[in-house]
Amino acid sequence: MNNRAGSFLWNLRQVSTLVPTGRTVRLCPLAFCRPNITYSNWNRRNLLNTFGNTVHSSTRYLFQDALIFKSEGDGCQKKGISTVTVFTVDKLRCPRRLSFDSKHFPVSVNELKKSFHQEASDEDVLTKRRKPTLISSEKLSQECNSLSDVLDIFSKAPKFPSSNYFSAMWTVAKRMSEDQKRFEKQLMFNHPAFNQLCEHVMREAKIMYFDNLLFSLHAIVKLGIPQNTLLVQTLLRVVQERINECDEKCLSVLSTILNTMEPCKNVDVLSAGLRMLVDEQVWKIKHVFTLQTVMRSIGKDAPIGLKRKLEMKALKELDQFSVLNCQHMFSVLAAMNHRSIILLNECSKRVTSNIHGCPFKILINILQSCKDLQYINIDLFKGIADYVATTFDIWKLKKVLFLLILFENFGFRPVGLMDLFIKKAADEPGFLNVKSLVGILNVYSSLNHFYKCQTHEFLEVMASALTGSLHHISSENLLNAVCSFCFMNHFPLALINQLLQKDIIDDLLTSGDVERNVHRLHVVAACLKLDDAPCHKDLDLALPQLPPTTFCPQPKVAAVLSDLLGEGCFSQSVQLPHNYFIDFEIRMDANRTQVLPFSDVDVVTSTDIQRVAVLCVPKSAYCLDSTHPKGYLAMKMRHLKIMGFHVILVNNWEVEKLEMKDAAAVLKTEIYSPKALSAADRHLQSTC
Repeated sequence: MNNRAGSFLWNLRQVSTLVPTGRTVRLCPLAFCRPNITYSNWNRRNLLNTFGNTVHSSTRYLFQDALIFKSEGDGCQKKGISTVTVFTVDKLRCPRRLSFDSKHFPVSVNELKKSFHQEASDEDVLTKRRKPTLISSEKLSQECNSLSDVLDIFSKAPKFPSSNYFSAMWTVAKRMSEDQKRFEKQLMFNHPAFNQLCEHVMREAKIMYFDNLLFSLHAIVKLGIPQNTLLVQTLLRVVQERINECDEKCLSVLSTILNTMEPCKNVDVLSAGLRMLVDEQVWKIKHVFTLQTVMRSIGKDAPIGLKRKLEMKALKELDQFSVLNCQHMFSVLAAMNHRSIILLNECSKRVTSNIHGCPFKILINILQSCKDLQYINIDLFKGIADYVATTFDIWKLKKVLFLLILFENFGFRPVGLMDLFIKKAADEPGFLNVKSLVGILNVYSSLNHFYKCQTHEFLEVMASALTGSLHHISSENLLNAVCSFCFMNHFPLALINQLLQKDIIDDLLTSGDVERNVHRLHVVAACLKLDDAPCHKDLDLALPQLPPTTFCPQPKVAAVLSDLLGEGCFSQSVQLPHNYFIDFEIRMDANRTQVLPFSDVDVVTSTDIQRVAVLCVPKSAYCLDSTHPKGYLAMKMRHLKIMGFHVILVNNWEVEKLEMKDAAAVLKTEIYSPKALSAADRHLQSTC
């Protein structure tokens, strides 16, 4: 008796060790039929070949922790958990065959094998009959022309997985115009089967493949289903629970979803989980597209350590970057607010060398990203400007204007492109609205750009176009336009008269950016008094006082002037009328051959005095990569000359690099006239 029991237990151990690991198989319950069980990767033919003359299939009773089966006619009952652990049977680890005592097992081995074959065949038929018919989103999207068509098909015979219906609807919606899409979405929400489809998706969320879950959530968000609905929030919670199932493809889809969703509690939790997942899997990412999608989605507030890790991964994959990857890298870094100079420099080289054929939208995105990252690359800017100038005729002027506005933010002055734009705008002013006209004037006045003899014609065309829209222009836009005209020493009478109306002035002083408006009104008033304006010379606007000017001391320049001219021969930080300020003032004779001490100036008549204004200018006062003064500096120089000054510009960044002796030589050549310098040189040679 003990021998028989031992033999049975040994055989039982052999069965339990046929396969070391289990395989989890999904159940596919449909809302319209009874839940049934599908077996994946289980070939009964292999089972028979391996099993040989072994036990009956009822040995599945041994695995009661996984699922309990009980045969009842043609049906099949189940109880237990919703996932089944099916053990795939491999070859026996021991060559010994299972033995059965004939007294306790009266059935012969051949009969046992025959019975096993018969039951396996019956179960094949049962599984085949109960296996659900899957639905393909691609096939659905090809067959349907509207969102309602997809819902109609669902209502007739729902099929698993329901997520594919949403994916198909989004595919169909992408083919529609915006107006048609809006109308179809309204029909979708009102369709009687829509709520049923939402219930199916929520019911199947935990058992469908994870990529199907993510694709359905992406489609739901894109279709405009409100984010605070039970459907969206349920799917977000399920994604949180199953986030560890993410592979590289799912990581990309999840990142795209989070990019399009508004912040909320579930989105924030999912974003935090994504960051943790990315931190673990960043070195396993194989595709550059996935890497960039993930970088875009982690957010500006991501830990700096994670940003640097992604940067290192991108640098490692730099050789795999396509031109398109390089173009998108700018917006990716801007989205995560990470200024990687090495990446930006390398991508700039690739973009510049492959600029031809680049879509205009990408060019705009590159420049906008550079602005956000405060990244300046002269070669990149010149490459973009030269390409647009070369292909100028194929672009709409509004697109070129947007490009020029972005260039103006950097202080970059693309001369060739701006000249082409002036000629085109002067010939075709009808395409411009008020906003575009104000933008053009701001760009050209800020960069102080003039184009030969056509500048006056261009300004007249702009003024005429704005005058035609005078009753539709806002007070602030009117002020901006007139201020830009004043920067360029042009005074359109109709616009100025309209601006100086009492109600317009009151509106500017009480609404909008009041401080900025006050500053611009002071500029207009100064230009009307000092320049050759045809009217309003005696204008006296009652404007609030501007805040006091912040004086920036220039100790090195002051020391050089003291050594060069002596004490008492110059004045520092001089405040002038019309809110102008100069760093140093020097008084000289009319020929600029001799410096006059300030104590002796009163003795000399004013006609014999030449006042010299020394302006210490930062790099930002010039256009990028040039010594061409920007609009405000050019206007200030013009007004100082009208007030009787000889203007000298001292570049701060250059003086700081020079030794005191060299700085004195530079300032000396600027302060004294060439005639005085040549006379001094001759005197020096005669004494030697």
